[in-house]
Amino acid sequence: MQNDCESESSSVWSWWPSWCPTSMSLLKTTESKILACVKNDLWARFVTLPNQDRIWTLSLTNKRTPKSAEQAPKTPLVMVHGFGGGVGLWIRNLDALSRSRTVYAFDLLGFGRSSRPNFPSDAAKAEEQFVNSIEQWRQAVGLDNMILLGHSLGGYLATSYAIQHPSRVSHLILVDPWGFPEQPKPDTQQSQGHGAEVVKRPSPPRWVKAIAAVVSLFNPLAVIRAAGPWGPGLVNRFRPDFKRKFEDLFDDDTMTQYIYHCNAQTPSGEVGFRAMTETLGWAKRPMLQRVHLLPPFMPVTMVYGAWSWVESSSGDRAAEIRGKAHTRVL
Repeated sequence: MQNDCESESSSVWSWWPSWCPTSMSLLKTTESKILACVKNDLWARFVTLPNQDRIWTLSLTNKRTPKSAEQAPKTPLVMVHGFGGGVGLWIRNLDALSRSRTVYAFDLLGFGRSSRPNFPSDAAKAEEQFVNSIEQWRQAVGLDNMILLGHSLGGYLATSYAIQHPSRVSHLILVDPWGFPEQPKPDTQQSQGHGAEVVKRPSPPRWVKAIAAVVSLFNPLAVIRAAGPWGPGLVNRFRPDFKRKFEDLFDDDTMTQYIYHCNAQTPSGEVGFRAMTETLGWAKRPMLQRVHLLPPFMPVTMVYGAWSWVESSSGDRAAEIRGKAHTRVL
């Protein structure tokens, strides 16, 4: 069963794409409006991978800063967005972070304006497809070394990349990274906080399990596409924070429109994400089981928002696992 806005080979379904008021052209127009806010020098292009997939890429430099001939260029910063996002969501960070070094941001394979290939249903293979595309992107851009920053799903993939290609990452920065803890088992005792209090975590109610079972049959963002012309309003209703967070930049629905157009296209990256997740969004291959594979010489900084739904305890656990290796949790 597929309720997604995508072209079908059968003429019976030829009307279906028009159900959703979106297109790559509209995504490009909305993103251009967002990127017009950038003050530093911006270069945007598609980077073509060996298999002809294309990764939409931004590169920012600050040419106003005088550089002496003896001064070696600083290690570039590469930013990897989270699930359902794209380069436009970094708009608050791009100028500030590119003042002292070159900054790269790209749309993950299967998201935003990047190519939308098929992803395997196997969790390890889907993860590998994401990571391979990042490495092929690095080679195509010509970066020898980078500071790698990942947010949410991007943090999970950045960690996987750093484990497999440690010589390419001088510093790993994870912002509210998804997929680190293991899914808690029902009725197991877990200590909470720093005290000795132990609580018994109950199993979710039957209705929660039933809804989760139904939702698991679909791609995570299928509801946006199934809503058709009501999709943009749906994003506005359920994520009013996007408009609020950027209201000093845009007094209209630019940011929620951007999120809508990013995610109302043919599903691809979200299919890969779904392959990597258990019920209720837990990772099938929790990263805390592999964080010990990060080399001790690689500094890791983990940043958690004060109001984030992502548990910062995973950062503390990662620091504990890495022992004497430099791991900072903020």
